Amino acid sequence: MAPQVCAITHSSDGEEPRGLSTVQKLQLARFRVDRRRVRRGRKPRFSNLAQLARLERMLAIRPNHPAMPHSKQTETAAEQLPNEAFIQKLKAFHAERGTTLDTSPRVNGKPIDLQKLYQIVLSIGGYDQVCREKLAWRKVGHEFHLGATNAAAYAFALKTVFYKNLAAFEIKDHHKKTPPPKAILEDVTAKGGDLLSRTVENYRQRMVEDTEASGEEEVRTPDGGDKMDLDEPGSGTGRSTRGQYRVLSQQRPQILMVGTGLRQAPPQRVLFQPDVSSSRQSRPATGQGQSPQPATAAPSSHPYVATTNQNTMPPSISSYEPRPPMPLTLRGLNAPANNSTRFYQQVEQSHGPQHKPKDMTKPGCGYDGPNIYVRTLQALRSGIPAEQEYALHHLVKISHERGDKFKFEAFPMLAEALVGYILGITSEYYDHYWNVDYTKSDKSIHGLDGINGTPGLVERLKSLPRIDVADELEPKEKVMHFEKVKEAGLTLRNLSLMEDNAKYLSEMAEVRDMLTIILSFPDDPRLTELKHYMLDIAEMVTRFWVMRENDPLYRILLGEVNRSTDRGAILTALRAMCRISMNLTENNNLRSVPITVIEKLSSYLLLQDEELVGASLDFLYQYTAVPANVAILLFHSDTPMFQLMPLMKDLCRLLHYGEVVVVTKSLLQQAIPEIPAEKIPDVPNDLLRQLLQMDEPERSNTWLKCVFEEHKDSEITQIALWQAYQSRFTPYSHGAVPNAPGLLPAAEFIKNVSIIFENATAQVVNGQTSKFIIKGIRPRRTPVDMRQQPYLRCLWQAPNAEKFCDEFFPKSEDLYYHILAAHMDVTRVIDAEGNSKWDTSDGHTVYDNLDCHWASCHRFTTGNTSNHLAKTKSQLAKHIHVHLPFRNKNTSTWTPTSATHAHLQKQNQQTPPVDHTPSATTLPFRPNTLGPNGTHNPHILAGPDGTPLSRAEIQPEGRPAIYQNMKYFNTPVDEHGDPAGLSLTAILVLRNLARNIPKAAEVLRSGDVDGGHAAGPAGRVNGGGALAGLGAKEGKEWMEEVFSGIVADELMWCLANNRTLGGYVADVLALVRKGTSE
Repeated sequence: MAPQVCAITHSSDGEEPRGLSTVQKLQLARFRVDRRRVRRGRKPRFSNLAQLARLERMLAIRPNHPAMPHSKQTETAAEQLPNEAFIQKLKAFHAERGTTLDTSPRVNGKPIDLQKLYQIVLSIGGYDQVCREKLAWRKVGHEFHLGATNAAAYAFALKTVFYKNLAAFEIKDHHKKTPPPKAILEDVTAKGGDLLSRTVENYRQRMVEDTEASGEEEVRTPDGGDKMDLDEPGSGTGRSTRGQYRVLSQQRPQILMVGTGLRQAPPQRVLFQPDVSSSRQSRPATGQGQSPQPATAAPSSHPYVATTNQNTMPPSISSYEPRPPMPLTLRGLNAPANNSTRFYQQVEQSHGPQHKPKDMTKPGCGYDGPNIYVRTLQALRSGIPAEQEYALHHLVKISHERGDKFKFEAFPMLAEALVGYILGITSEYYDHYWNVDYTKSDKSIHGLDGINGTPGLVERLKSLPRIDVADELEPKEKVMHFEKVKEAGLTLRNLSLMEDNAKYLSEMAEVRDMLTIILSFPDDPRLTELKHYMLDIAEMVTRFWVMRENDPLYRILLGEVNRSTDRGAILTALRAMCRISMNLTENNNLRSVPITVIEKLSSYLLLQDEELVGASLDFLYQYTAVPANVAILLFHSDTPMFQLMPLMKDLCRLLHYGEVVVVTKSLLQQAIPEIPAEKIPDVPNDLLRQLLQMDEPERSNTWLKCVFEEHKDSEITQIALWQAYQSRFTPYSHGAVPNAPGLLPAAEFIKNVSIIFENATAQVVNGQTSKFIIKGIRPRRTPVDMRQQPYLRCLWQAPNAEKFCDEFFPKSEDLYYHILAAHMDVTRVIDAEGNSKWDTSDGHTVYDNLDCHWASCHRFTTGNTSNHLAKTKSQLAKHIHVHLPFRNKNTSTWTPTSATHAHLQKQNQQTPPVDHTPSATTLPFRPNTLGPNGTHNPHILAGPDGTPLSRAEIQPEGRPAIYQNMKYFNTPVDEHGDPAGLSLTAILVLRNLARNIPKAAEVLRSGDVDGGHAAGPAGRVNGGGALAGLGAKEGKEWMEEVFSGIVADELMWCLANNRTLGGYVADVLALVRKGTSE
């Protein structure tokens, strides 16, 4: 296979690339060496094709001219198209051309918008112009934020995207020429430029010339001025294939130099060789005896011409300023002459010590030994104090940092060793030690049964002789012993937090004995921390134990809650007892609990401590699940030791714990859709007078605004709109009235509709007969004035009339005067002072059928049994004001005269609905407006003849849906939406009480309350005889006494306002109702 040959063009300027690092300069020098070696027919030493390409990208120079602007000088059709239309046009072009289009190209992982790329390239001048400018494709890449790293590669990739997808399209669409065939365009690489002049003939001729030029370049030896071009691969700079690698198949390696102008290389730098001869020697006339000079550089095609003319000097030379001298830092050399001591020390250090030859490896040496886990285990079991101290120190760290990976099953005897070490603290308080026996052979007082556990440990501890603790400073050994025991306890506690380790410890009988022994020790500040560790262990392992009421550990935990004042100890002991048998099928019956413990737990419910209150409620929940325990509560309900009613009130108070106000919207009445107007409304007289004073097209535009409104789903035919305009203004046009303006032409009138209403459009509906419509407008039900304020509609309907009056008035007073004059036959009279007023006086005339005919109002209907019916026109005229709003001067809107008729605020177009609450203005109801049970149905309105009014008659403008906002006080929920927290536990305790009080009453009647031990030490009852006297009260009486008053009120309030606990409260109320009814 022929070797690959690279062709690299160089710039014609003689500048050395600036800002090159030492590594880049070294690579540049290596490239030059390889170039000379290849020219001489030798194999390159350092470089290959990939390395040369990478070197050219690494030496790329950023553009030193400003970024190209987004000029809009060239306005193309593509810039006017949206992106989707541009892509569709591009797809059609490529489909016709037979090429593939990449609609979503990516460079450096970033999408390239083809339309944006096309517009940017055209703004510069097109593909050929971008290729002619140096580093122009990098500037195009800056617009897409391709990144500064590997800028050359990204620029070439971006150029390829344009070349493959847009180059031919540019020639066709922008330059209006025929693009070259795809065989010499899309099917070849994106190198070079001159696409507009590229043909099959000149492209092949150029390839032949380039191939022939490679032989000519072989004869010419590149001088030292040849230099690498630093542009990106494939960017056109006016020279063909600048910066490109061309691969040729030759019999020997060659360098193909493409391009005419080569950069000048600087003169070769040779290391300076000082003259060792005497400095006083005179300079000879000839060249003999001179100091060696650097080698002369190869001749350049651009020789330097020395000149002193400032006008002809290049700016880089004329503005050159030498660098300021830098101080040279010299360090003294450690030599025998000036620093012999330091010199010989360095010599000795350089030689190093004399190593003896290695001996044979001794047995046991050269091995890593056990890991840290095995090391600590064996050290703890060794019994050596130093080793045990080391083991406990590391076990504490391991249990804290790696406790989730450290299992007792993987390290046998570790748990046993920790338990044995903790039990060693007994010797500090008693003259005693413990021996864990797994063979049942140790029957002495020191033996602990490691198989089944040791009974009577508490009594044995009480019988042991105590060691007096001196109230003085303790020795260091004793203090260190306490610290190490606490470290062992902390290690065991940390490891027990893991589920598998907790189950492992629960199966060890000596762990139960250890907890009993340590928690039975006397109160000592030195043991407080260790006891807390033991309580934490008990909390984790009691889940796997069944503990009876006579279990010593159970009695110790109860005593801890009853006597301790340590919050942490009480909290952990409560949790440990609540978790008894949690992982087992057997229920946890908390029996023989002293009543003083219940009293303490009741007092804890008053604290602002969520953890302690939660633990107390959990204990009360399990305690009240047993009917015999509830019987104990009832027995002590009125004693000084315990009172039940304060506990009930606290439980009800906790039902509100953590409640959050939640407002919900509920639908009361469905919305009534709006009924559009059936005809175009007439123009009121005052509005008509104003319109007639205007000229066209202002008159028609104002008329459209006053009688039409925008509505996206409505439409009107153009012929109907034009006929309405003609019928309205033809009597007042130029033909009928002199000097009056004429009508607009139909086309101009229809065109103005789309101008006045932005969303209105003229459309043609195709069918059997084409229909020309205006989409987006509809007639108003009530016209508006010039200020877009609605007119007031007269809804007076005479008894024999089929519809309302439907006249419109701008003011409420005008509507009122219209009703008086047109519908009530009231005339205006002039008083003595010359003022005109309405004469509503009837004298002594009494009317038999004086009624208000405003819509469905029947306030003064004949036959009404009210004693306050109007019998005169004066009373009826006063009543008319109820239906008429007044205009607010500040807001220019109609305001109803009363809250009962708030609907009048909407243009007074719809019939006032009947208010739900009776008032002085409430309308009487027709018989057919009553429901089936004789109650009023507020959704039915009757007409004068008693028939229900239609929806169009009652509410022509429709009615929005009516919602009701409900405020709830919900308590917390978990991630599944179920109740959680203290409020849930409180309602569960109340449910247990409601369920078990009837059963507890039966227990009190029988006197069988577990032998009376539940009364505790302060009130023991033997045989239950004392309890039998409480049988006078039955379960019904107890339920009424416990769940009455404030407790019942709180439960009802929770049922109505707490949707989270509503189901649980309903269960409690059902149990209470059942208990009180039996």
